[in-house]
Amino acid sequence: MSVLGDIGATYRGPRRVVRRLLAAGPREDRALAILMAACVLVFVAQWPRLARQAHLLDQDLPQLLGGTLMAWLFIAPLLFYVLAFVAWGLMRLLGGKGAPHEARIALFWAFLASSPLILLTGLVAGFIGPGPGLSLVGFAWFVVFAWFWLSGMAEAWGST
Repeated sequence: MSVLGDIGATYRGPRRVVRRLLAAGPREDRALAILMAACVLVFVAQWPRLARQAHLLDQDLPQLLGGTLMAWLFIAPLLFYVLAFVAWGLMRLLGGKGAPHEARIALFWAFLASSPLILLTGLVAGFIGPGPGLSLVGFAWFVVFAWFWLSGMAEAWGST
């Protein structure tokens, strides 16, 4: 199934999609591609907010974009790998049988699958700005991300 089809299917049943991704075996290239795609989408989602900030505060937009690019494409992936490792360790301490690769897939896929709400959050931040609308959309993203991640970890929990 295509990535967009898998994202749509994740909203209907996240465990099925993660099960299918895990069935492909430990493919680190796939895990990294999923993570980098999500980070690129988050970077793109920041553009409206950064354009608003540059306009309102009379700042240099290319400089803001460069810093955000550095953060999301070089630093954030490393932090996500650390977070996946911590989640795997916690899963092992609690009796889970999943491998580190499975914890990474669960986290990275949850991040990519929740990207439509990340893009919406970026649009609200850019066109409406801070306020209850942005808080509501951000909270909705967090809830969906947590749902996808916990469902994926539950699928990886019982894996061999």
